[in-house]
Amino acid sequence: MTPPDILRLDAITKRYGSQSPPAVDQVSLALGQGEILGLLGPSGCGKTTLLRLIAGFEKPDDGTLYLGSQPLTGATWLPPEHRDVGIVFQDYALFPHLTVEKNVGFGLQSRSRRESLPIAEIQRQTAAAIALVGLEGLKHRFPHQLSGGQQQRVALARALAPRPAIILLDEPFSNLDVQVRLHLRQEVRDILHQVGASGVFVTHDQEEALALADRVAVMKQGHLEQIDTPERVYGQPASRFVAEFVTQANFLPARRGPAGWETEVGCFSPAVDTPAVDTSGEQGELAEADLMMRQEDITLAVDEAGAVVVRDRQFLGREYKYCLQTASGRSLYARSPVDPRIAIGSRVQITVPSQRLRLYPQAQG
Repeated sequence: MTPPDILRLDAITKRYGSQSPPAVDQVSLALGQGEILGLLGPSGCGKTTLLRLIAGFEKPDDGTLYLGSQPLTGATWLPPEHRDVGIVFQDYALFPHLTVEKNVGFGLQSRSRRESLPIAEIQRQTAAAIALVGLEGLKHRFPHQLSGGQQQRVALARALAPRPAIILLDEPFSNLDVQVRLHLRQEVRDILHQVGASGVFVTHDQEEALALADRVAVMKQGHLEQIDTPERVYGQPASRFVAEFVTQANFLPARRGPAGWETEVGCFSPAVDTPAVDTSGEQGELAEADLMMRQEDITLAVDEAGAVVVRDRQFLGREYKYCLQTASGRSLYARSPVDPRIAIGSRVQITVPSQRLRLYPQAQG
């Protein structure tokens, strides 16, 4: 038997002013127990507003939000302090005059006033949360005595200490340097799974969302474009926007020909199950489309008769990123192993496995 969802949003809409388009528009999704959901999208897409709606910092104009079977909106509106959620803010929001121990125990103190939680239990849960994030030896330090990564751990421990049903994280790693961010995001994922906590986190970083989330919800202008596993969002984008934003792929104008889809760099035959351009029935007669090629799927071969020229090359450690130029002046990008290295100015031929190619309706305008 499938356990009930811990969180459910039914057609949630939020507007700021009657003349403006909705910041969140008819968004419906569900979060399972122990699942981590990433809200991914560019600035202004509505992902932080959606998180604030879940937390209770904003009231929706339409739709219903449920925590378990309990509705949190409408006639049964619950303010943030009465919702069973923990929040990790982008800037950590630690109290500078309180030690690690007192920062972590702050939420438990508030809960104690509502539920008469014994002092001994507060101390036990505080110590357990501090140990969970590996800061046992630092409980008497103040925030200014900690590194950015340690402060983030304190913020996470404070959110986890009351054992909420859901943890909400707003751009949790954006203030950290690259190495700390990479280490801490794996640590946070491990901690949430270790305690069986459900989590929703906001990010504009595609790699972060794919690495940390069990499912990814991609947003655009208040709409939910696609929600699925990281593998399916990356491998089977539901729209051109998802393909562009998540995979950062190349798009080439293509015209249907007798041997396949013809482009200025060659003729290609994408897999027939591509959902974006149906190859059966009336839509199958579509004459023009945009062919998507992911950077890592492109194979380059030096050829004096090649259709593209290597304009630039960037060394990324494990691979090179090549900037290619077509005869029309269009730029394409490809990622290839460091061996062999292709010289700048070389002409190359492009090949891509047919199952990796996808078609999308051509962009308008």
